[in-house]
Amino acid sequence: MSDEIIEETDMPGMPGDSSYDESNIRTLDWNVHIRRRPGMYIGRLGDGSGSDDGIYVLLKEVIDNSIDEYAMGFGKQIVVDITPEGRVTVRDYGRGIPLGSLVVASSMMNTSGKFDDKAFKKSVGLNGVGIKAVNALSTEFEITASRDGMTKTVRFSRGELVAEGSVEPTDEPSGTTVTFFPDPEIFVNFAYRDDFVISLLKKYTFLNTGLVIVFQGKRYSSRQGLLDLLNENMDKDPLYPIIHLKGDDIEVAITHAKQYGEEFYSFVNGQYTTQGGTHLAAFKESVSRTIKEYFDKNFEYSDIRNGMVAAIAIKVQEPVFESQTKTKLGSRDVGPEGPTVARFVGDFLKHELDNYLHRNLEVADVMREKILQSEKERKAMSGITKLAREKAKKVSLHNRKLLDCIVHFNDVKGDEEAREASSIFITEGDSAAGSITKIRNVKTQAVFSLRGKPKNSYALTKEILYRNDEFNLLQAALNLEDGLDGLRYNKVIIATDADVDGMHIRLLLLTFFLQFFPDLIKQGHVYVLQTPLFRVRSRKAQSKKKKKGEKEDVRYCYNEQERVVALAHFGDDAEITRFKGLGEISPDEFAGFIGPDIRLDRVSLRKEDHVASLLEFYMGKNTMERQNFIIDNLVVEDDTEIS
Repeated sequence: MSDEIIEETDMPGMPGDSSYDESNIRTLDWNVHIRRRPGMYIGRLGDGSGSDDGIYVLLKEVIDNSIDEYAMGFGKQIVVDITPEGRVTVRDYGRGIPLGSLVVASSMMNTSGKFDDKAFKKSVGLNGVGIKAVNALSTEFEITASRDGMTKTVRFSRGELVAEGSVEPTDEPSGTTVTFFPDPEIFVNFAYRDDFVISLLKKYTFLNTGLVIVFQGKRYSSRQGLLDLLNENMDKDPLYPIIHLKGDDIEVAITHAKQYGEEFYSFVNGQYTTQGGTHLAAFKESVSRTIKEYFDKNFEYSDIRNGMVAAIAIKVQEPVFESQTKTKLGSRDVGPEGPTVARFVGDFLKHELDNYLHRNLEVADVMREKILQSEKERKAMSGITKLAREKAKKVSLHNRKLLDCIVHFNDVKGDEEAREASSIFITEGDSAAGSITKIRNVKTQAVFSLRGKPKNSYALTKEILYRNDEFNLLQAALNLEDGLDGLRYNKVIIATDADVDGMHIRLLLLTFFLQFFPDLIKQGHVYVLQTPLFRVRSRKAQSKKKKKGEKEDVRYCYNEQERVVALAHFGDDAEITRFKGLGEISPDEFAGFIGPDIRLDRVSLRKEDHVASLLEFYMGKNTMERQNFIIDNLVVEDDTEIS
């Protein structure tokens, strides 16, 4: 039984409360608590359409245990398989869980071999929760351990022990195999996306050079660690060879690219800290100071880091994270007897980066030119930016232009789940904004209304951010001027009509983000709202008076295939409505589209997308070439001729 005591009834004094005594206090079993409060253990749930959805956290929790084995020198290969229906199997070749502890290690909270730092000195999972959450949130959970020629298997369902096998001889190599199937009642209509899984697995290989991960039969590995990571993720060529430095429990990779903003990747004990933390803050401060002191110039830190692409990975003992999902490091020290994280990172960069620049003068020269260019551009815009900031303050951002929410992503304290859910809808005009505004969740959902079509910002300088009112106010609303650290919303959602104009506005906004804030997309913050194209319901039901409390049978269709299925469902009685714009959808209907069942397409940015050439072709000044491309690739239905 869990030691945690929670109240299962209304709080005393609330409406409807008639009593409050010992009968109101209950103690929940460990698995029941996890299933009732999954967000406490795995963050958001989702259906797999987002890279941070819960099913990927379940996968990560299992793999983390295998990574810890590798980090201790046991097992150089991990095999991951996922069936089409979503059944996951992870096999490592580490030491294997001690057979006599197999049941408690996978089902008893706060039970772990990692509490003894002699066995796991710098592990990610120190609290003995991770794999138990996977167990509780899966309809099928099977774990097999093999050690020294002996093996044992136990099976669970939703955290309840189903079968415990006996210890038997085996020819299998030592290691642990975990198979689980996420509970469809919790992860509704879930599906794993290979690209998200591969991205996760590649990060493991970048942080553990020499490790081989086999996914669906394909091998992934890395020889150069964070240098490989930057090469994998940079969509523009580095201005100079990537600086790659390694020390005891620290590794960094640094370069600049011809782009705006800063792009950082940070890791702790193999964990990708998407929200940074003390180690990333120390890195940004120290790398700026070291470069400034090397050149002995009064450079602004913002000019030094503009266009910088870098990664840092450190290892600390008993890391403290700010949430169970471990996305932000809170540790101040690298270990009980070690220096502070800031000093550890700072001393390393002061010595290694400074030495590197003295030995590689050509790299230093290119770096200096990039910093000087950023400084020149900033100074040229100083007057413009000051006026733009004043204008942004004067314009009623918190009235018609921006209808803000209560909880923001950059709130230091508060409801973590709400901060993760914080979002802003960028709409085209007041009509679309009106429907969303009337039904939105004011706690977590903000609305920004565009006036007309944004300007095509391709190949323009950052000056456009301040001279163009729409861009200036949008940047101010998102709080992006100084980078992602101040980002006010976890999700930036482009909500445009499902027509040609809506698609054009969407492309113009994506061009804006790609041009000036590519890290916003790379860090997974930009989404496109899917809105239904059709509503299909029974014409016969509409002619009859609906009984009080009766739920209408209606199907909302997001594509042609769903429309065909809906028409078949209603048959001859089908009534179909084509939505041409968001403003046509009533607030009551919109509630389902921006609520728990919201459909979002995350905008991704990969090196193989060749974004630079795509933007040049589709958003550049080659009008005739683009026109010929459209004519050559135009699909005409019903054999209609083009004159």
